[in-house]
Amino acid sequence: MTSASSGPRSPMWRVTTWAKVLLPVGIVILMGLTVWRVVLTEPGAPVHEYAGVTMGTTYAVKVDARLTAKQRKAIADTIEQRLSEVDGLMSTYDTTSELSRFNRHESTDPFIVSSLMLEVFATAREVSERSGGAFDVTVAPLVDAWGFGPPGRVAAAPSETHLSTLRSGVGYEKVQIDREAGTLVKTHPQTVADLSAVAKGYGVDRVSSALADLGIGSFLVEVGGEIKATGMKRDGTPWRVGIERPDTAMRAVYRGVDLIDEAVATSGDYRNFYEHHGVRYAHIIDPRTARPIPYAGASVTVVHASAAMADAWATALSVLGPDEGYDLAEREGVAALFVVRTDSGYSAHATPAFRQGGEPESSVREPV
Repeated sequence: MTSASSGPRSPMWRVTTWAKVLLPVGIVILMGLTVWRVVLTEPGAPVHEYAGVTMGTTYAVKVDARLTAKQRKAIADTIEQRLSEVDGLMSTYDTTSELSRFNRHESTDPFIVSSLMLEVFATAREVSERSGGAFDVTVAPLVDAWGFGPPGRVAAAPSETHLSTLRSGVGYEKVQIDREAGTLVKTHPQTVADLSAVAKGYGVDRVSSALADLGIGSFLVEVGGEIKATGMKRDGTPWRVGIERPDTAMRAVYRGVDLIDEAVATSGDYRNFYEHHGVRYAHIIDPRTARPIPYAGASVTVVHASAAMADAWATALSVLGPDEGYDLAEREGVAALFVVRTDSGYSAHATPAFRQGGEPESSVREPV
């Protein structure tokens, strides 16, 4: 979480308005590599690392265990299979993906989808309902209109007429889920969905579950900044990641957080934004207003048992902001840390469910 995900992206996945701004401390992202390697952290204690590219971003997996060559190969194959499965279903770039076909389905007739797709839509729906619509997978047309989607920057802010037209197809309630029938149903034929703000977290969950099924007891999985740790390391310590300070000029760790069988995700407005005629537009679009949230130099970090849920909640709470978002997180029992830049530094507010701990204000700084 010490780096924002604002760099160049593969076209495999659209650059979502809810781009996450986290990267694990101490996890080496090996761009373009799909082979495993072994890192000796101490004599006789190999940590096996796997890394590669998926969903238009990178992934990295650390396994703290003694493994045979056969086990290492099985782990590498399992990681690739699970991530390819999610990518093949939920990519918005691949025209043959299940999601792309659903988006082209301009009809209110039921559309049959896989159980995995239904699970992701159900997760998104739960957060949408609990957040009062702050999280919404149908918001992509508004993202494009404000210049944060694949078409790129716009010359001027969209007109009220244009926004009104786009909003007719936007709204999480416009996609109905029938898990018994295995279908999704649009109530507006032009509604489209973008699962980028939940699918990477879901991919992390799928890989984590598969590794556990292989009998692996200690590992950390990261995809595009969404992280989940399982078990304790063999030295008896938990996996530890760092939360980045929401600073547009420098990158620094604000505090660390220990993870045991938990996932973490961070969302913020301080990496992906632009200024137009003196107005700063953040990349996070509020589905309820059809407009970017007011830029504040803020971030929200969520810890949850599910990476997909952490992913979605971090986005929803960013949309709501540090006041309304905090109140909701507290009511819903969400473990969240809100960090906001102020004139005198940074202000942090953690919900009761967020574990206290870690060191504030690391002195380690590096230029963006």
